[in-house]
Amino acid sequence: MKINTSNKFLVIIIVFLFIGASFATVSASLIVDNKVKSYKPKEQRSGLEDIFFDLKMSLLIKLALYPSLSACIINGDEVTWSNSYGFYDLDNRKSATENTIYNIASISKTFTGTALMQLYDQGLFDLDEDVNNYLPFDLRNPNFPDDPITFRMLLSHSSSLDLDSSDYYWLNFSADPPFSFYPYPWLEEHLIPGGKCYYSGRWSSTYRPGEYSMYANINFDIICYLVELISGENFVDYCKEHIFIPLGMYNTSFNLSELNINNVAIPYHYHNGEYLEINELSYMLGGFTPPDKYWRMRMYPAGGLYTTVSDLSHFFIAHMNGGVWNGVRILEEDTVEEMHRIQPPGNLDPNTDSYYGLAWTIGINPSGFNVNIMGHGGGIYGVHTWMYYIPDEEIGVIYFTNGDKYFERNVLFRAISGLMVIISLYQKGGFSFFSQSDIFGSFYKPSRFHGDSLFI
Repeated sequence: MKINTSNKFLVIIIVFLFIGASFATVSASLIVDNKVKSYKPKEQRSGLEDIFFDLKMSLLIKLALYPSLSACIINGDEVTWSNSYGFYDLDNRKSATENTIYNIASISKTFTGTALMQLYDQGLFDLDEDVNNYLPFDLRNPNFPDDPITFRMLLSHSSSLDLDSSDYYWLNFSADPPFSFYPYPWLEEHLIPGGKCYYSGRWSSTYRPGEYSMYANINFDIICYLVELISGENFVDYCKEHIFIPLGMYNTSFNLSELNINNVAIPYHYHNGEYLEINELSYMLGGFTPPDKYWRMRMYPAGGLYTTVSDLSHFFIAHMNGGVWNGVRILEEDTVEEMHRIQPPGNLDPNTDSYYGLAWTIGINPSGFNVNIMGHGGGIYGVHTWMYYIPDEEIGVIYFTNGDKYFERNVLFRAISGLMVIISLYQKGGFSFFSQSDIFGSFYKPSRFHGDSLFI
């Protein structure tokens, strides 16, 4: 779909006037002795303030080229604000709401990890136990065949599985799980030398298991299989019965056919002045171009979950509050603390600019801001998602878009606009990021795909 860019410069001027006004309003009360101070949100915000905020957000998503955005803010154990902007279906001009269903890409990993950790809470395995005690095949890095691979290593991306290749993603696959061939025997064919899907770069030849954390989606395919083997349940059914239903997440599934397709956001990638659906990306993906306009992924435990901002807030509140949402406990408090702790070996992964917990990512002074955040994000063509909170402030933000950050033109400008979306949402929740920081120099990270990791 073509968009009109004739008024682009006028829009730019207007939005930065609003951004500048926001800076001026909060600067006096938030910055003291060159330090950022948080403030509590007012019990009642003026209608005019909300109107200006909504206008600013609407303009920012236009500048970032997000067709729609659905977001909420969490303070403590409750959602204190939510709203949506733009269209989740451009052709039919369907407006996004908090109940619009989006693919959430790699935020899916937090559910896969939570499922496994529920079994840990039952004493069914030890985090530092060799996973070969449970798998029907021998999982070893062929370059270090004597080193065991543990549950902790898989959950923290330190198993020595290297970055995923383009073949791993199988983007032109399109079906709803479960599958007869996955996770087994596909995993054995992909991970064991001599297997039909094996390639020599699958395992690190530099780092031993447990020596270095580097993001690899395949870790969570294995975790999915371990959930099935240990629980005796199909992974899709397990998550539905032990996570989604207890948390009241009734618009959430790994299986798209279980959801109302009329409420599902269509993913779009912006190219040469036009929003393209993912099945129109042959100019870039070639033979890997998806046949459908919705993502239906083979690697669904790593990036295939569909949900709404409203549903996901229940899960996120549980993680922000020691495993409990609305009186329902899904994890023990000590288990949540362990998941949110930086795990050994404790290195920063330069590919994601993150440290790793257990199915959790941790940002220490991200993008030059003097603050720590934790949670997870996600991205693939036509999808960009965010679920992070500031532990010291008990403020969390969730947002989904059906656009992406794989920029082909106007890279810095779009990146700054996307950053301002994040900053504005946390400010709305009661926290300002502004301090002495390198805001623009470290925010933009180039997209990664071929020979690298697509999900972030």
